[in-house]
Amino acid sequence: MIFTDYCMNKYNKTASTMDNMIARVQETVSFLRDKGFTGPRTGIVLGTGLGALVKKMQVQQSVLYSEIPNFPVSTVEFHKGQLVLGTLGGVKVIALQGRFHYYEGYSMQQITFPVRVLKGLGIQNLLLSNAAGGMNKNFRKGDLVLIDDHINQLPENPLRGLNDPAFGNRFVDMCAPYDKGINQCIRESAKALQIDLKTGVYVAVQGPNLETRAEYRWLHNTGADMVGMSTVPEVIVANHIGLACAAISVITDECDPDHLLPVDISEIIAVAGAADEKLSRLFEAVIADLK
Repeated sequence: MIFTDYCMNKYNKTASTMDNMIARVQETVSFLRDKGFTGPRTGIVLGTGLGALVKKMQVQQSVLYSEIPNFPVSTVEFHKGQLVLGTLGGVKVIALQGRFHYYEGYSMQQITFPVRVLKGLGIQNLLLSNAAGGMNKNFRKGDLVLIDDHINQLPENPLRGLNDPAFGNRFVDMCAPYDKGINQCIRESAKALQIDLKTGVYVAVQGPNLETRAEYRWLHNTGADMVGMSTVPEVIVANHIGLACAAISVITDECDPDHLLPVDISEIIAVAGAADEKLSRLFEAVIADLK
């Protein structure tokens, strides 16, 4: 009887968590719709030091994360922390200007909550960007790298505990987490714009510290070309809810363990900012082709 009660308590707690998640998503979607956040076709997640795309948008609405019910608040000082709705190339888009990370202390479900909200607002495609360290010796600071696949070294999963058809299939297939059609569109747009675009495998780690020489060697030997602290949880959830997605890394530091030099976060931000203009042009072209 005690074991049965224990199992029932665990079941009820999990069911309550799922119900609360559904209710929170619905509440946040309703709030944003009332604020005029309607009709977006493509969602964009802008990573560390990457925000020039918003300047290209004809902004219609914006709201700080701190004003959105159930939203986390970005604690990283160089993340703007606002949701922006507008048009880009004649297409209505919605952008997360700043994201959330596991190292900030948030749960994976909090980190990925905005992706579920964007889907609730009607987006059909999700474009993500991040700043990453390049372990592939062919990568240089400022390079744009299309993520072809990833390795997840984060200690938690955003799908843990969520077992309900409303959230999608529990055992999400990840044989091709990055949409092949969008990736091809990105390659063609880069070629047309004469933007050098490399392709690689991204590995996500917890952070916030950067890696040691031995860790860079190990991560590269696992098959990863670049390393960062984001993106993978959002991609997992996008696949969970049937949202086509693609992601680009901006290489902000070169992580050659045999010639490793100290790196400062301000340098990473500066390199990301310098590459931001070409990333924005690329995303603008892709969004126009996806309409």
